[in-house]
Amino acid sequence: MPSSDQNMKLAPQPRKGRAVMWLLIVLSFSIVAATVLLSNDMRHLKSLAHHFGIELFPPEAPPPPPPPKVFRRTEPVSIKIPPRMFEQPQPALASVFLRTWRISGPAMCEALRSAGVETSEWTETAFNSDTFECSYEHIYKKEKEHVVSSLFLVVRGNGRGTITSMRVKLVGPATDSNGQLDPSILRVFETMLTQPAWLDFHDALAAIRNLRDVKEEGFGALINFTQEYSRPGAFNFTLLLQETSAQQRRTKDYFSPKTWLPAPNPSWQVPELIFWRRA
Repeated sequence: MPSSDQNMKLAPQPRKGRAVMWLLIVLSFSIVAATVLLSNDMRHLKSLAHHFGIELFPPEAPPPPPPPKVFRRTEPVSIKIPPRMFEQPQPALASVFLRTWRISGPAMCEALRSAGVETSEWTETAFNSDTFECSYEHIYKKEKEHVVSSLFLVVRGNGRGTITSMRVKLVGPATDSNGQLDPSILRVFETMLTQPAWLDFHDALAAIRNLRDVKEEGFGALINFTQEYSRPGAFNFTLLLQETSAQQRRTKDYFSPKTWLPAPNPSWQVPELIFWRRA
C-alpha cells in the first residue's frame, strides 16, 4: 500500500495536463485565426485593421498621367483628275472585250467552199425574212430508204451577215485504220473552228478527230460534239454564241450608252480635289 507521503507527491500532476491542453487549444485557435485572416488576399485582415483604424498597408500610388497629345501640322495635297476619267465607254471597243464572230456568214460559206465543201450561197430562208443561211448536204451511202452515211451542215445568221450558229449532222462517217475521222470530213470541222479565231478552245478538234464526245464552253461560246444515244454512228456538232450568258450580258451592259449619263464637256476644267496630308 502506498504511503500518505507518496499520495501528496502525485497530486499536482492533473494541473500540468490541463495547462498543456489549454496551450494546444490556444495554438490551434491561433492557426485557424491566422488562416482566416490571411486568406482571400488578406481581405479579412485588412477589414479588421480598417475597423480599428490601423493602416497595415500603404495606399497604392496613382497611375502616371498620360503623355500630352502632340498635334502635327498638316499640309494640303491637291489631286488633278483628268477629263478622260469621266468619258463614256466607246461602243466601238466592245468587240475587244465581247466574244463576237470574227467572220461574217458569207465569208464563212466561202471558206467552206475553199476547203472543198460546196455550200450554197448566203441567202434568205423561206421561213423567216431576217434569217439567212448557207448549207451543204451529201449522202455517201444509202440502203433502200435508210441513209447509212451522210453529211449535212448549215451556217445560219441574219441579214447583216452576223452568224448565229453553225451545225453539222454526221451519220456513219468514214474513218482510217486508226479509227480517226477521214481528213476530207475533218476539214469541215477544222474550217468551222479556225475561222472564228477563238484560240481558247484546244481540245475540241482532237476529240472530233477521234469521234469522242466533247463540250467546251467559255465566255458565251459553246462547242458541242456528241453521239446520238438512239442512233449509234450519228453525231451532232454545234458551234454558237450564247449571248444571254452572264459574262456577255455584263459586258454588253457596260458598253451600252443607255446605262451611262451624258459625258461632261471636255473643254471644262475639272476642279482639283484637295486633301489634307499629315506631315
